[in-house]
Amino acid sequence: MRPMPGPPRLKESYDFVIVGGGHAGLQAGLKAALLGHTAAVLDRGPKYSRSYYAPKMDNIPGFPDGVSGHELLDRQVAAVRKVDGSVGYFAPARAAVAARGDADYSVTFEWLKQTLVARGRVLVLAMGVVDRIPEVGGRIDPIFPWANQGIVDFCILCDGHLLGEKSVAVIGHDAFAARTALDLGHFRPRSVELLTHGHPVLDGVPPEERAALAAALAEHGVTSYEAEMVGFDEIREKRFGVRFADGSHRSYDRGFSALGWYDRHEAIPRALGCRFDRDGYVVTDEDCRALSDPSGDPIPGLYCVGDQRNGWNQIPEAWATAERAVIHAYAEYL
Repeated sequence: MRPMPGPPRLKESYDFVIVGGGHAGLQAGLKAALLGHTAAVLDRGPKYSRSYYAPKMDNIPGFPDGVSGHELLDRQVAAVRKVDGSVGYFAPARAAVAARGDADYSVTFEWLKQTLVARGRVLVLAMGVVDRIPEVGGRIDPIFPWANQGIVDFCILCDGHLLGEKSVAVIGHDAFAARTALDLGHFRPRSVELLTHGHPVLDGVPPEERAALAAALAEHGVTSYEAEMVGFDEIREKRFGVRFADGSHRSYDRGFSALGWYDRHEAIPRALGCRFDRDGYVVTDEDCRALSDPSGDPIPGLYCVGDQRNGWNQIPEAWATAERAVIHAYAEYL
């Protein structure tokens, strides 16, 4: 039996430094080792991955009965630990600053109450994005139990197929929430209602866009309820029950959060001169090379993978971007 590896030792330099240890970052580290390179993976910890709390995901190849995000991350971490001769897996580690030098990149990070610097010829950004969670009573945790049991969803591409013939409450009030409610109609839910949490529907949306969205919501039978949410219940019944400040209560089969992103981890890529699209994602080419702003040329040795780059926020996509980035660096850069 192979002994469990101890804490990694930071090497003077690596071929790859990978910031982020979600599905994309872990795959990048594994692929680097398989191609004969060294890598340092700086992982805040699995609980910071968007999929960590997903109870079941149906779109993962090789798992016909579905798999939880927690289990999938555990399996990927185990795969990286098996190549610890090539990959240093530093967790929990928090990257603070990244800089580009003449011949390499340096990343300053906190790990085990130490401030360390990892250096590598290639830097892969895989920090992902963070969903905005509805605040109830000034706290974001009241909805967590419902999200952890899959009663409240966050990704239409992951879970939309589960909403057929269901009554669905979409949390949000802006154009993004309205479009999400309309998109859910593709999966034929029984009903869709916007819960605006005390905001007027489409508040702040430009007049022309607001009129078009309001007409579309009416045409597709999407209703709205504007009272502030004060609590949730019915978890034992596997339902999304919502209590409101006006004393009312509504019950739905499923909830769906459409509040957008709380954090896209923009500080490091901005400091490195990356270009961003209008939605706040790092712009890359097909090989996941980060593009410079304003030139639009690839920044040598800098890649961005997973949810942080422009593209679809899906785990198979995260794996694919990690593969493309590391293979390109192996074949064309290193």
